[in-house]
Amino acid sequence: MAEVKTISTEKLQQRLEQDNSLQLWNVLTDGYFTGEMIPGSHRVPLDTIGREVSGEKSLKGEEIIVYCGGPKCPQSLQAAQKLMDLGYTNVKAYEGGLEEWKNAG
Repeated sequence: MAEVKTISTEKLQQRLEQDNSLQLWNVLTDGYFTGEMIPGSHRVPLDTIGREVSGEKSLKGEEIIVYCGGPKCPQSLQAAQKLMDLGYTNVKAYEGGLEEWKNAG
């Protein structure tokens, strides 16, 4: 099993400024999703990865950054691992999640 790569708040901000086609996914499941999202991101709940997302062959080589609620939330790491297991090769977890994003302003 490959180790999940992570990305910092600063690097994520830089990536968003450089590339508005970046695949940034909020992976919080329905029980934890509050409606808050990082601007430019899409909602792809953890429990749908493997069903709906497994067929997205066009995204397999693209950079995908997944995030959840914050550093104590395991869902981003779980989502990244699931994507890697499905053959996605350029996946990173933003472990700081919504909490760090909001704190950074």
